[in-house]
Amino acid sequence: MTSPADLSAREAARAVAAGTLKAEALVEAYLERVEAIEPRLRSFVYLDPELARAQARAVEKAKKKGALAGVPVGVKDIIDTKDMPTECNSAILVGRRPTEDADCIAAVRAASGVILGKCVTTEFAGSFPGSTVNPYNPAHTPGGSSSGSAAAVAAGLVPFAFGTQTGGSVIRPASYCGCVGYKATRESLSLKGVHPLASSLDTLGFYARSADDALLFHAVLAGVKDTQPKLPRKPRLAVVRTAMRAKIEQPSMDLLEAVTHRLAAHAEKIDQIELPPPLDSGFDAQNVLISAGIAQAFDALEKQHHDLFSVVLLQAIESGRGHSAARVAEAEETRVACIAAIGRFFEGYDAILTPAAAGEAPKGLQWTGNPDFNRLWTFLGTPAVSIPVGLGPNGLPVGLQLVGARGNDRFLLALSEWAYTILGGITPPKLPAAKPMAALERRAGLVLDDALSQAWAEGDQVLQEMAAKMPRDLDYAVEPSHIFSPSRRSKR
Repeated sequence: MTSPADLSAREAARAVAAGTLKAEALVEAYLERVEAIEPRLRSFVYLDPELARAQARAVEKAKKKGALAGVPVGVKDIIDTKDMPTECNSAILVGRRPTEDADCIAAVRAASGVILGKCVTTEFAGSFPGSTVNPYNPAHTPGGSSSGSAAAVAAGLVPFAFGTQTGGSVIRPASYCGCVGYKATRESLSLKGVHPLASSLDTLGFYARSADDALLFHAVLAGVKDTQPKLPRKPRLAVVRTAMRAKIEQPSMDLLEAVTHRLAAHAEKIDQIELPPPLDSGFDAQNVLISAGIAQAFDALEKQHHDLFSVVLLQAIESGRGHSAARVAEAEETRVACIAAIGRFFEGYDAILTPAAAGEAPKGLQWTGNPDFNRLWTFLGTPAVSIPVGLGPNGLPVGLQLVGARGNDRFLLALSEWAYTILGGITPPKLPAAKPMAALERRAGLVLDDALSQAWAEGDQVLQEMAAKMPRDLDYAVEPSHIFSPSRRSKR
């Protein structure tokens, strides 16, 4: 039988709201996957199954259920949660327990979502990696800094997970892990309760298993209606093959060419273009803003806990301290000019198509990959979406990045769904299968050998199939007690 965890987030939420699926059953299905896959993936830094079940029971008891009814969500561990630690992958913050939820977490709870656990991040969302591995190959990086969030969604452990991007921390991991990644227009989604890295660039984002689900989650966070914008005509797209200093690897170039050809049949036009000249200066200005922002964010903390910072972050702080106020102001002026230039550019195009990363995820876990295909768009504050479009020669995912005009997030997500539907997604990673009986055995305090556990699982499958064939007037999946309740049966 199909697991509830195989439903799209939209389908699952509707089923819970309609009463045809219990929120507890949905959460339990995801916990079973976590139990099977997480020892290999290492995507969560904190997960309390009983807390997740308690949230699901609260959703079930509520008279009114929101748009995310019972849907589990993973949270990057730089985002405050009042009932879970927020430690930012730093020895300095071990045991830190926020007293309030971040705004984005409050929005999820208000929509009846279930916060499943905290996902691994690089140190303070910087460059020093965490423990997570790539779901397609554990010898390769999942990217960063939102490493655990991207890997968890790609592996099917949660349908949604929060990320943040200051350089390339959402879009690149989405490409490496093979899921949909979305970075919002800067300042369009609240960052209250999110630990800063460089406040002038920090941007909220998230991961989803499809672009359609991403539209649902965005509506919850943005407080807007969950409607899909209609494309007024066939899309007008511009293809940008390079990121100024970083060139795409040849296998990814070949894939981009093939994808462009497939989309061209459905688009009004797809032009191969170079970006307007003012944007050439964006990379140096972004470097200044990010390093100066890091120095400001961690100045006091570094002086108190110098020995507890990684060498990588200490170097970034020191570099940022070297920038004068005049140099930072000049970088901001450059950003204003670049934003104006890209705004004029989007008068002729609906979106830019460009690589989400230079290629497949690099081998090794000491480096999270090159963010150059993402940094410019973070600097400009434009929304960006990565969708998985193929596997490279090493069998690892490659993503296509769509970039839209500032403030045009829902249109860009709808355009991503258009492209995602045409291109058809990619083969999922081969991961250990969930064992549905394992959670029941554990909760019952039983220790069964493999043969008995398998026999129990097969017996349960037979019973469920028999129940599905029985004539009934009520849905046993909603209230199994209907079968035995005389008061209900007497109404037949």
